[in-house]
Amino acid sequence: MTITREFVEEFYAVYARRDSAAMAPYLADDVDWTVSGPVDVLPFCRSHRGKQAVLDLIDHGIPAVFKVFAIVLDRLLVDGECASTLHRVSAKTADGRVISYRVVHFFQFKNGKLAENLTLIDSFDAVEQVLGHPLAVHDAPALGEGEEVVAV
Repeated sequence: MTITREFVEEFYAVYARRDSAAMAPYLADDVDWTVSGPVDVLPFCRSHRGKQAVLDLIDHGIPAVFKVFAIVLDRLLVDGECASTLHRVSAKTADGRVISYRVVHFFQFKNGKLAENLTLIDSFDAVEQVLGHPLAVHDAPALGEGEEVVAV
């Protein structure tokens, strides 16, 4: 079943309002919602399975870290039962600081319901803002010709 752009825009508007009651009808009972990021600083970054787990994430998990007050959509792509978004989240931390960072969603719909979401956040930027200071990063060692260093 192909979903329409209008359907995804409706879902996304409900999601951006953080309206879990209005969001529930769009979710499959066994929805898999994964947020990729550093769980030590952003504990909601993990897999959430099932409709109630996703609604709890929206109502409690994310607000425990910061209160989202705006989501601005930059891009929306729809293809068959898949949709992707690029947007900017603005939120307020517990100590009143305003943070803003980029997020990408990859949605998979089945039978008119959201079955899977993979969220990728600009976690380096988000973590620095949540912590309130730059992360310590190490300078790369001098490399010889033809050498490469990969930091993980």
